[in-house]
Amino acid sequence: MEKEALSGIRVLEYAQLVAGPYCAKMFADLGAEVIKIEQPGVGDQARHLEPFLNEIPHPERSGLFLYLNTNKKGITLNLETVTGVNLFKELIEISDIFIETPPPRQLEELGLGYNVLKEVNPKLVMVSISPFGQTGPYKDYRTSDLVSFHMSGFGYLNPRGATDANRPPLKAGGRLADFFAALNAAGAALCALHARRLTGLGQHVDISRQECIIPMLRRPLTAYFYRDRQISSRLTRSWRIAPNDLMPCKDGYVFVSAVEEGQWQRFVELMGNPDWAKDPRFQNRISRTENWEVLEPLITAWLMKHTKEEISRTAQANRVPISPVNTAGDLFKSRHLNTRGFFVEIDHPEAGKLKYPGAPYRLSQTPWRLKRRAPLLGEYNEEVYCDLLGHSKRELVKMREAGVI
Repeated sequence: MEKEALSGIRVLEYAQLVAGPYCAKMFADLGAEVIKIEQPGVGDQARHLEPFLNEIPHPERSGLFLYLNTNKKGITLNLETVTGVNLFKELIEISDIFIETPPPRQLEELGLGYNVLKEVNPKLVMVSISPFGQTGPYKDYRTSDLVSFHMSGFGYLNPRGATDANRPPLKAGGRLADFFAALNAAGAALCALHARRLTGLGQHVDISRQECIIPMLRRPLTAYFYRDRQISSRLTRSWRIAPNDLMPCKDGYVFVSAVEEGQWQRFVELMGNPDWAKDPRFQNRISRTENWEVLEPLITAWLMKHTKEEISRTAQANRVPISPVNTAGDLFKSRHLNTRGFFVEIDHPEAGKLKYPGAPYRLSQTPWRLKRRAPLLGEYNEEVYCDLLGHSKRELVKMREAGVI
């Protein structure tokens, strides 16, 4: 079997939903052994969120859970029992990284805070992902991805476009705060792991979901710091250059960005040199921007006669920056992504065969591999508690009867 980038590293995950599980998934995908802890009988909250196979709710058929937990081993453990706490410490003792997402006080109240765990395993790298970090006035606040997104200031930039200028701030689709927190957490944990090679000691990595998004606001932050100016979606279009917008076409949308004069002239040629392009109101990028409300429907009329593929292929050939706005269906059909083998098919005993996104990176010497599907609830209890920790099967039965696992 080929050696993987993180072979020999063991990660313990005690996390719900997206941020923690995705962070742990990145380690699992790179070859680390990831043991995911779930509450007996209930499991990760993601098990109970859509999309579900055939729209029928089922804890083993959530598309969100199935994607976030491939390549992991799953066990159940009740940390509100004495036996559960002891088993947890046994797992900590043999782990390199511990990823957790409960509210900051929760593990402390269970007697499992970092100061306790580092005594159990001084080499442990503990990664705590929370809405606002482990310190500060907001540390105990509970939030959703929606709240973290808007608390970062990012929502103030949405929506974009003149027609949306008077609408209130909007959240971008998906769970950006969670995924960006996961990416930052994984990177920081790898740095802590490297530091351990130098010092011999682990450390506590504190990740704030809010703070993970704030650095993305380069323009608004610099505008405020340098010029005391607020940039938002409510500013007039005068600071933007047209055309630089999401626009409709025959079968969806394209993003048109022909702001430089040469790009605009080539775009006009692409549209067949229409007479309206000679209008003095469109003679340069400033006048085009000032008269965008007149220009936009003229461009749209041409776009609506063509498909995303037709427009983007011809535009790219003529050096006009126009790209299709892909749907999920477009991505699954993408010749480029399929040539690169990005999507992988996974067979699951409850969900059947489904396609999932694969790894977004290519390592030439230690390639990504799909080793296992997402675990059923408690599927690896015997392997972990008996084979790894050395407990007997009789003990396992008693622990199950007592509600420990």
